[in-house]
Amino acid sequence: MRIQTITADGLTELEDYSRLTDVALRKKTEPAGGLYIAESTKVIGRAIRAGHRPRSVLLQEKWLPDVEPLLVDFPDVPVYVGEPDLLEELTGFHLHRGALAAMHRPPLRSVEEVIAGARRVVILEDIVDHTNVGAIFRSVAGLGADAVLVSERCADPLYRRSVRVSMGTVLQVPWTRLPDWATSRRILSDAGFHVAALALADGAVGLGAFEVDPPERLAIALGTEGDGLSRAALAAADTVVTIPMLHGIDSLNVASASAVALWALRVREAGSSRQSSRSSAG
Repeated sequence: MRIQTITADGLTELEDYSRLTDVALRKKTEPAGGLYIAESTKVIGRAIRAGHRPRSVLLQEKWLPDVEPLLVDFPDVPVYVGEPDLLEELTGFHLHRGALAAMHRPPLRSVEEVIAGARRVVILEDIVDHTNVGAIFRSVAGLGADAVLVSERCADPLYRRSVRVSMGTVLQVPWTRLPDWATSRRILSDAGFHVAALALADGAVGLGAFEVDPPERLAIALGTEGDGLSRAALAAADTVVTIPMLHGIDSLNVASASAVALWALRVREAGSSRQSSRSSAG
């Protein structure tokens, strides 16, 4: 490894890590085709296994043995080592997850490529909370959906908080950005997808009824935390589905709703019964 001990934060190479909470810096370092920050040795490992290329690594010396095997194929990647106080001053937060890595962002794939062969797809329209985006990706990975499509105004799945909350699953689940709804609807229809919008609306079908015989290829659309799905999204949907609620509560948090819907609408093998499919959770 190319280990370099840092004693000050003035190095140009460290600009990738400085002031990570600053929105302007995030826009500078994380555009499409730019960089993103992977936090923790587990997430860095997942990123590398997904084919992403590290640009540099920043850590405390005690984490070097954990990072070394991850960089076997990247001997020229610089590894910056510093004391905890200096790293906190540089990044703006306490670095307690082992390491940070500035990763080269892979190019986005086409929607057609991402959904090829998929049976369950999740669509995120304009969800701006990075925590919710990360949590949804974790549900997608854990409950067996195949891909995620995000709108142009949706929060970045590769933002540091999204990656962390997802436990690195945003690096495993295929995803890409959607064009406008008219184009997206045509692409999904051509691929044989039924679009189910999860929303409160007159005439919506209850999730319990819809899950009895769900379409073979299904795209589940989820909307913003406050306003829900747009009129264009609802117009593009084949079915509007709602989760029945009790005690005067009208809806769940969007991340929670995604987990409920994904479990109910999961792909079931032919001949299996609902009673024979049990959650592993206690």
